[in-house]
Amino acid sequence: MAAVCQVTGAGPGFGNTISHSHRRNRRRFDVNIQKKTYYVPSLKRNVTLTVSAKGMKVIDARGIESVVASIIARGEKI
Repeated sequence: MAAVCQVTGAGPGFGNTISHSHRRNRRRFDVNIQKKTYYVPSLKRNVTLTVSAKGMKVIDARGIESVVASIIARGEKI
């Protein structure tokens, strides 16, 4: 499963782990991705989305109908 949010499009960030002696090692900052199931009344079915914690807040604010409409408009399969 890709670590990309279907709502916000947020993916992993990359940077350095810096030790006490200031040595740098490459690391990956993963997004807080969760699989969440929502009921969409217009589709009359449940939809499972891989969303980040911020994506869940966006769904709470805008509503699942408008979020699903924007995902479908992007051409992404649900």
